[in-house]
Amino acid sequence: MYEKIQETASWLRERMTTSPKTAIILGTGLGQLASEVTDSYEFSYKEIPNFPVSTVEGHAGKLIFGKLGDKDIMAMEGRFHFYEGYDMKQVTFPIRVMHELGIENLFVSNASGGMNPEFKIGDLMIITDHINFFPEHPLHGKNFPTGPRFLDMHEAYDHTLIQMADEIAKEKNIRIVHGVYMGVQGPTFETPAEYRMYHKMGADAVGMSTVPEVIVARHSGIKVFGISVITDLGGFDVPVEVSHEEVQEAANMAQPHMTEIMREMIKRS
Repeated sequence: MYEKIQETASWLRERMTTSPKTAIILGTGLGQLASEVTDSYEFSYKEIPNFPVSTVEGHAGKLIFGKLGDKDIMAMEGRFHFYEGYDMKQVTFPIRVMHELGIENLFVSNASGGMNPEFKIGDLMIITDHINFFPEHPLHGKNFPTGPRFLDMHEAYDHTLIQMADEIAKEKNIRIVHGVYMGVQGPTFETPAEYRMYHKMGADAVGMSTVPEVIVARHSGIKVFGISVITDLGGFDVPVEVSHEEVQEAANMAQPHMTEIMREMIKRS
């Protein structure tokens, strides 16, 4: 695996004309920020050696390089999910490549279902912590040389970046909430009973991504900021049906505010 990571990083490095320290992962329906990248150049996942290919609607499947403001960035427009049939080493392969390319800060976004009764559809939830409910751990197996065998996760999401997001949201009068994100396997949306169980376990929102990427980023010494768009609500008295199309639509509606916060954070970080 390490040889494949080096091969992929070398292939990209030979074609890169920028030196990004910041990377962004854009989840379902959250690709607007990618359109703001200037002086951009991109690679389809299909052409990058050893890269998996995204199969989910709403995930463009390309790696973008360029500038946001005056900052060099790299952005994944589309990610890989465990439910697509990939193992955790494949799901987190891009994070390992990011480390090889010198990435220091990672901004992750996702669409998620809210379980906190104070939440509304379209809310932006700053992820303060997570619960890993995936059946496979991304650090399972022989330890990778970038980090310790037993990784401390007491600050998975960087407190300084969270504080910065709070300040920006206040300045721009954007409603945000804080919460714990639960990562699950999918691909089914949750039953009402599952929503209630996850909430009782301490989660405020649930989704099918992000947690494996964050674990590997922290194992690689990369600082992480995470944000969820609350695209549906569950676990309350009235069951609500959910479709992927509705999730995309809700994420699209929340994009402008999420983009504004992320853009300003990258400028200041």
